[in-house]
Amino acid sequence: MHFQWYPGHMTKAKRMMQENIKLIDLVIELVDARVPMSSRNPEIDELGKNKARLILLNKSDLAEDRWNDAWAEYFKAKGFSVVKVNSKKGGGIKSIQGVIQEACKEKIERDRKRGILNRPVRAMVVGIPNVGKSTFINALAGKACTKTGNKPGVTKGKQWIRLNKNVELLDTPGILWPKFEDQTVGLRLAFIGSIKDEILQKEELALDMIGFLQKNYAGVLAEKYGIDESGDAFTCLKNIAESRHCLVRGNELDTDKAAMLFIDDFRNGRLGKLTLEFPQDYD
Repeated sequence: MHFQWYPGHMTKAKRMMQENIKLIDLVIELVDARVPMSSRNPEIDELGKNKARLILLNKSDLAEDRWNDAWAEYFKAKGFSVVKVNSKKGGGIKSIQGVIQEACKEKIERDRKRGILNRPVRAMVVGIPNVGKSTFINALAGKACTKTGNKPGVTKGKQWIRLNKNVELLDTPGILWPKFEDQTVGLRLAFIGSIKDEILQKEELALDMIGFLQKNYAGVLAEKYGIDESGDAFTCLKNIAESRHCLVRGNELDTDKAAMLFIDDFRNGRLGKLTLEFPQDYD
């Protein structure tokens, strides 16, 4: 399966971000804690150079705690401020304001020396589609100030949101980049729902995920679905279909339906805490 999804509005969104970056003190980049590197748009580093940087490991409740900690250390070593957050339930949100002030202390000090007091920090919130930017902003602001949705591409234009007298946020649409150099990145983004489901082969996607779990998380499939997971990936998928009564025309197994159900279980954390990539692979 070849992964690519770069609709026209993403080109427009990127241009808008480039035009607004001169107004910005801090770039807040949300990544999915299950795939922290694959869910980083490589163009953001270029966009945000010379700006203070904060990476939020969002959906950290869906990833393994030990790997969340390892990824936080990895990004800190590269010079980023890092916070683990769970925007849906508010985990980690309370610490964000303090981290923003700390990340921008040089700018605040520069302003003070020039006699500019109380100018709010302006932060641009960036991230790929479906990584949880709108949910994060609503959690941070304490009110529903942006549209949210569990499908990629809900935020279409830019929005300024004044959090308080100290911080203003610029929300931006989720953008991917025109070409995945490594198709493994596309595969991982498909797993977490950042590529439009309509263009994906669900069964193929499920088989890749089953293979990954057999190798890295032995026992998870057996425990969740009560199946023998020792066979090949397709046998496992058929076992899941049987276990979940996914049938068509009488008693024929519906592996398509089982694949969708299985991917949905992964995306929503029903298979437990799972991390799909590891810092040592990026050293």
